[in-house]
Amino acid sequence: MSNHASVSSKPKTDLEIAREIPLKHINTIAEKLGVAPDDLEHYGKYKAKLPLHLIDEAKLKRCKLILVSAITPTPAGEGKTTTSIGLTEGLNRLKKKATAVLREPSLGPVFGIKGGATGGGYAQVVPMEDINLHFNGDFSAIEKANNLLAALIDNNIQNKKNTLGIDSRTVRWKRCMDMNDRALRKIIVGLGGKSGGYPRETGFDITAASEIMAILCMSQSPEHLKEKLGNIFVGYTKEKKPVFARDLKAEGSMAVLLKDAIKPNLVQTLEGNPAIIHAGPFANIAQGTNTILATKMGMSLSDYVVTEAGFGFDLGGEKFLDIKCGYAGIAPDAVVIVATVRALKYHGGVGLKELKSPNVEAVKKGFANLEKHLENARKFNLSPVVAVNRFPTDTEEELQTVKALCQSIGVKASISEVWAKGGEGALELAEFVLHEIENKKETFKPLYDWNWSVEKKIETVAKEIYGAADVQYGAQAKTDLKVISELGFDKLPICIAKTQKSLSDNEALIGRPQGFTLTVREIEISSGAGFLVPIAGEMMRMPGLPESPAAEMIDIDKNGVISGLF
Repeated sequence: MSNHASVSSKPKTDLEIAREIPLKHINTIAEKLGVAPDDLEHYGKYKAKLPLHLIDEAKLKRCKLILVSAITPTPAGEGKTTTSIGLTEGLNRLKKKATAVLREPSLGPVFGIKGGATGGGYAQVVPMEDINLHFNGDFSAIEKANNLLAALIDNNIQNKKNTLGIDSRTVRWKRCMDMNDRALRKIIVGLGGKSGGYPRETGFDITAASEIMAILCMSQSPEHLKEKLGNIFVGYTKEKKPVFARDLKAEGSMAVLLKDAIKPNLVQTLEGNPAIIHAGPFANIAQGTNTILATKMGMSLSDYVVTEAGFGFDLGGEKFLDIKCGYAGIAPDAVVIVATVRALKYHGGVGLKELKSPNVEAVKKGFANLEKHLENARKFNLSPVVAVNRFPTDTEEELQTVKALCQSIGVKASISEVWAKGGEGALELAEFVLHEIENKKETFKPLYDWNWSVEKKIETVAKEIYGAADVQYGAQAKTDLKVISELGFDKLPICIAKTQKSLSDNEALIGRPQGFTLTVREIEISSGAGFLVPIAGEMMRMPGLPESPAAEMIDIDKNGVISGLF
């Protein structure tokens, strides 16, 4: 057993583990990528921005891209980021030049329920506190750009001279903030008389759900960013003419606020390997992947890039393949589906409080969920590998049951011990992934053609990926379909917003639900980002805090030492 996994009366926290390993200067990490110190934009000793001129389109095809996704998760998540980091460490131990390319954490989950997003145990990216808190100001810049547009919209409505004649009832743009705050979901602005503006109903989205976040992720240059910002659909004039951000002359000033945020961030893993972290959209609401620029940066500087997509394969995985790959002109060479014994037991009907108790029969029953995600990966002509993210409470019988079930359907499964052992715990997984890459026979294909009708695209994802029997459209969704067609946005890809807790749009339907009807309540237009957002079920773009938020456990002492982050 690795020294990392030695038994102690009190296990070390992720923060304690991150602090006990000395960090290397960011210049040393950059050298591994062949990047000179003068090319870095330093944010202290251990963080830097990478200039966009380092992206080399000619080098992309020689790099092997590995997508890490997961089964339908339990509330605490199943360890995609931890697995992605550990797999990167494992590949480097096998003498492969590999880089992890990940998303930035949102403060909402950090202070809410899920905690940070820097991995865990001995498979982390560092400096952990900095990455989880503010991290080079990217989220702050996105907030400011988003809220500048909101201010310009309300200012134009208020003005009597320099006005577009915007009908305030049609404005779809909301403000945003990087915090879970349910009280801001629906608000009234403009109170206080004439000087306070024009009263109207609006609300807040969490920053990770802002279209600005999505736009940053889908942009491929500063000029492209500005163009996409100008394409944001705001609403209509009183004469029913569409209004875009470019009509408000907003795109230039918004792009100025994002001039540094557009550059990917370089940090390191605990084993001193490069990690590029950039932007952080949620996959249950937005596309759930890091930026195209970050992925291309990693692919320009490495031979292997490991990247992850949020939540289950039905959300982040599908959106990565059908949206991001389409716009970026890239395709994965391998896909890893992360599973845990606890999640399989959960999908087998075991309650959250009993997940630590051995239950092989529940594992067998819950395997139907994993099997569906594996089938979905194959719909894209990808041969998945399963990483069983090991937890201390897993029994050997349960783990071997998962491996045997995977083997019975022709899928390789590796017991991943990256949390306890770092890269050492991912060597078999790395070898399995390399084998799939070297023996790949089929060419990646997307699930649908963007030129199909909006309804056909939605129904294809709903039936093929979720397992729905039918799709039902609410009154607002039917109206939205007409608007989308009138505005000429019907050829855009779709980015379905639905619960991450089920393959269906009903979080209570665990396992592999079948015969259900997916209900599309409305369809939002993200014309700047370049996709449509059908909203299924009761999805909200501003989460709330739990009864006992993580914020209650986070503290700082007189010496500036932080505690409680996980």
